[in-house]
Amino acid sequence: MLPDYQLLRIPGPTPIPPSVQRAMSQPMVGHRSASFQELLSRVAPRLKPLFGTKQDVLILTGSGTLALEAAVVNALDEGEAALVLVTGAFGDRFRKMCQTYGLDTYVIESEWGRAFDVEEVENFLRQHPHIKAVFATYCETSTAVLNPIWELAKVIQQNSDALFIVDAVSCLGAVETKMDEWGIDILVTGSQKALMLPAGLAFAAISEKGWHKVQHNRRPRFYLDLSRYQQSLSDHATPFTPAVSLVMGLEQALNLIEEEGLEQVIKRHQVLKEMTRQAFKALSLPLLTSDKDASPTVTAVRPSQFRADDLRSLLRKKFGLTLAGGQQKLKGEIFRVGHMGYCSPLDVLQTIAAIEVGLKQLGMEIKLGQGTQAAEEVLIHDL
Repeated sequence: MLPDYQLLRIPGPTPIPPSVQRAMSQPMVGHRSASFQELLSRVAPRLKPLFGTKQDVLILTGSGTLALEAAVVNALDEGEAALVLVTGAFGDRFRKMCQTYGLDTYVIESEWGRAFDVEEVENFLRQHPHIKAVFATYCETSTAVLNPIWELAKVIQQNSDALFIVDAVSCLGAVETKMDEWGIDILVTGSQKALMLPAGLAFAAISEKGWHKVQHNRRPRFYLDLSRYQQSLSDHATPFTPAVSLVMGLEQALNLIEEEGLEQVIKRHQVLKEMTRQAFKALSLPLLTSDKDASPTVTAVRPSQFRADDLRSLLRKKFGLTLAGGQQKLKGEIFRVGHMGYCSPLDVLQTIAAIEVGLKQLGMEIKLGQGTQAAEEVLIHDL
């Protein structure tokens, strides 16, 4: 392996485009300067199409988890009832946050690797009309599941007055997202996934219904008070010190997304998903999720003939290729391949080829090129 060679194929942080790296290397400016105000005034409105909203998109300094926690503390007061849909480790994180902040927390947990059952949620809401908010994860990174958020939004509107709060950290900018049309009240994401930036920025958009609840919520908050961010954004500023270099990089990342076209970006991620899944099917490696539930941004494999972590360790040592492992109850049982953001079909072919060599070294009886051929056939069909 070449010294210092690294190939990052995890579901975040994701590789950074060279032009974004260069943008982040610009000379520093003051965060209260006219030049930063101009930068923020250019960047913030361009986030709206990614969210599918006409509402302001707030820019926070922190990880995606900061935005998730901000959603909890701004939307609900202590003792109010919340329903959390858990399909993996990050849905479980929402549960822990709600319990930490003293919410009356109800949980519907699906088998990890499967999307939530919309009908089950519908029946629950009919039986529990006091629920004030429903928390769900759009892409459950830990299980590579894309949950049917669009279907759930309709069910919530028809059966409840609850706010609908969605974690889109590991898919926004890579999948269709229509916050306003679907009826999402708070939608949050982070910078280090499909937005092709380092970790350190979080984003939140809030519906009119959501703002009404936020502004009448008596819970104390300071750094996480989203009303402060909204007020500052109207002056092209942030209430607290922002990550200036990351905002510079964000402008260039948005340039790249707009140059490719958002529809084409979404289509590219679908192709990457199909290439990856067909490759593993051809190699007879069991996928954790069904085709219906599969995410376009990450694929999870649950091998039965070798230890997932053995393959990950071998690939990292021999090729500098980093894959993600399992989390919580899936720790050691799966490996996950990220294919989002700055990722092309050639990146997927390279990753699959390395995995094939790794499988051979682990003693698996496979035909070299079988997985890459299946991925290539998907690509050729798309060209």
